[in-house]
Amino acid sequence: MAQIQTLSKNQKIILDIIEKAKEPLKAYSILFNVQKKGIKAPLQVYRALEKLIKLGKIHKVESKNAFVACKSSNCEVSKATAFSICEICEKVTEIANNKLSNFLNSFEDKSGMKYKKYNLEFFGLCKKCKKT
Repeated sequence: MAQIQTLSKNQKIILDIIEKAKEPLKAYSILFNVQKKGIKAPLQVYRALEKLIKLGKIHKVESKNAFVACKSSNCEVSKATAFSICEICEKVTEIANNKLSNFLNSFEDKSGMKYKKYNLEFFGLCKKCKKT
């Protein structure tokens, strides 16, 4: 039986801020938003972020050095993420696509390397921005 992971007070506070955010949040923006709740040090924020990533609750958008809540309730992925990012409005959407996941899970490069971890970011225009 899977062990249910309980979140610390700091992790719950930070997860709540990220889940309510309309856009990816940077660590110092998170720190600014949680200082009134007793989280004062950047290290406290970074520790909570690391744990939340490990648990698959949030993901890091590398190109923005920012964090988003995982939108997939059955996400087991802390090592494999894919996002679409609009080049105009900068909206970030997590890609949950079985074809892509299956392809990447079985992908092997020319040297025979199989990948255990990836973070993909696809850039283009969202529906809304394509119309303008």
